[in-house]
Amino acid sequence: MISWATAAPAVTAAFLASLVEVVEAFTIVLAVATVRGWRPALTGTGAGLALLVVLVLALGPLLDQVPLHALQLVIGVLLLLFGLRWLRKAILRSAGVLALHDEAKAFAAEEKSLQEAERRQDAHLDWIAGITAFKAVVLEGLEVVFIVVAVGAGRGLLVPAAIGALAACVLVLLIGVLVHKPLARVPENTLKFGVGIMLSAFGVFWTGEGLGVDWPGRDLAILAFAVIFLLVGLVTVKLAARPAVETRA
Repeated sequence: MISWATAAPAVTAAFLASLVEVVEAFTIVLAVATVRGWRPALTGTGAGLALLVVLVLALGPLLDQVPLHALQLVIGVLLLLFGLRWLRKAILRSAGVLALHDEAKAFAAEEKSLQEAERRQDAHLDWIAGITAFKAVVLEGLEVVFIVVAVGAGRGLLVPAAIGALAACVLVLLIGVLVHKPLARVPENTLKFGVGIMLSAFGVFWTGEGLGVDWPGRDLAILAFAVIFLLVGLVTVKLAARPAVETRA
């Protein structure tokens, strides 16, 4: 039986990473619903979810055919690359080098695009709206699926990781239904900073496991890697932000 101490990091990483992706998908689906109604929005969303389910059911059993160490190595490398990409972007945004992602602006841009199509009296507007929702759900959903597989497949933690991702989906939908507007107050960059740290830590751990490294402290090594990435990230933010401060002075 999987202990809570073992499952907690996978649940937390999958929950936080999925929260970011689901918020972004929800923003686009809500924009579609606002401009063209819920029918094309829900149709596109349903089609996207159906495609994701088919992909998971088709590809999921293949994981059992891959030798464990090879699976850990491949997932570890991918997870490390994925996590470092998130961490790099979060650091640059925290340092002011890149602009912060704004869900309100993303919603307004998507809404404007659909309204312009509506003004052109596009005969296929409902199709365009549905495909927009479909694309958002599939693209963000694929990232959620990857995160769940990457975090959970290395040591039989797919179920805890999937529970974390499902909890994020339910939370975003509940809040979205209640407030009925983009979730602009979600601290997305802070979440990405934390998720980038956790995914990178998992990546180093799984890569080492795949190469046969016997980590001191076993799973506790993930926590040590997370602390190292956190410290490096905070220092990098300070260093990257320094030129801007000197320029204003």
